[in-house]
Amino acid sequence: MITTAKRLDIIEEYYFSSKLREVRQLASEGKPIINMGIGSPDLQPSQAVVDAVVLAMQEESAHQYQSYQGLPELRKGMADFYQNNFQVELNPNTEILPLMGSKEGIMHISLAFLNEGDHVLIPNPGYPTYTSVTNLVGAVPVYYDLKEVNNWEPDFEALEKLDLSKVKIMWMGYPHMPTGARGSLQLFEKLVAFAKKHQILLVNDNPYSFVLNDNPMSLLQVEGAKEVALELNSLSKTFNMAGWRVGMVLGNAACIDAVLKVKSNMDSGMFYGIQKGAIEALKSDKTWFESMNAIYRKRRILTEQLAEKLGCKVYKEGVGLFVWAKLPDGITSAEKFIDEILYDKSIFITPGTIFGSNGEGYIRFALCVKEEKVQEAINRF
Repeated sequence: MITTAKRLDIIEEYYFSSKLREVRQLASEGKPIINMGIGSPDLQPSQAVVDAVVLAMQEESAHQYQSYQGLPELRKGMADFYQNNFQVELNPNTEILPLMGSKEGIMHISLAFLNEGDHVLIPNPGYPTYTSVTNLVGAVPVYYDLKEVNNWEPDFEALEKLDLSKVKIMWMGYPHMPTGARGSLQLFEKLVAFAKKHQILLVNDNPYSFVLNDNPMSLLQVEGAKEVALELNSLSKTFNMAGWRVGMVLGNAACIDAVLKVKSNMDSGMFYGIQKGAIEALKSDKTWFESMNAIYRKRRILTEQLAEKLGCKVYKEGVGLFVWAKLPDGITSAEKFIDEILYDKSIFITPGTIFGSNGEGYIRFALCVKEEKVQEAINRF
């Protein structure tokens, strides 16, 4: 009998991996499933992006191994994107590393900086991958609370009372997932100061900046942030390229170099055509964001109506790709609530509990469903 590694004993299969199997099974049985659970954009990349990939297929080097650091023009495109949209200047040769999606960056960063027993500050609620990767590398998750009473922002007095002596990394992300809290430059300044004071690597996970958000921000806008910080970003949500797997990590040059040491031992470079498409996507101007947000705005209005039809209270200040809503009084289990809706109305919604204990009492709707489908979901009630 071949036994699995002990590290698997402390993690579970990713929630959506297992739950979507159940959802697909229900669909195969003829259930008219409306999936409002997962944030996988259903909209298309721009035609210019697709054309760039098609054209790239004819180039001589298209099917060869690619550089671990990506094409120089891709890094330049990422640098220009940050300069144009955030007024952040980055050296494309030393402060930017393209990734196959920002999710892999969480693993690369953790492998590069965490030893067994190191502590990691993780937001509660927050992206579940922070916890699973921390456990996989043998580090220790230490959760810090985000609560609606504080607009889903950290309580710095509570943070200072934690034992921070073993903390190596702090994960954060604004616009926040799953709540959609915007954050602010003032909050970012406090986080950078906190990281400097305690010599912690601060990592901002920033894939939602341009979705329904009139004030996109980067942690790297804060003076001195590069001394202690990295930022992850992604083309998945911004440019409807989730399945393409294109992301980036940016910031402190020495930290980028450390991440590259890990990455170069784990892949053989990003597919050439995808890099060419990404370069084109990064050239998109404000009209692209405006056209996408016009669609998402209509969907959000309908999705809020659905949430309110369920007796939920919507977090109206939220931005990004999701609607976060508080369950009606008297509902004690978010998972039981969404399962009843799934089995009775064939609508899949995400329970807030998968994002941490502070997600209990909340549910999350993704805006990746066409308007007519959201209206159909409303009509089922």
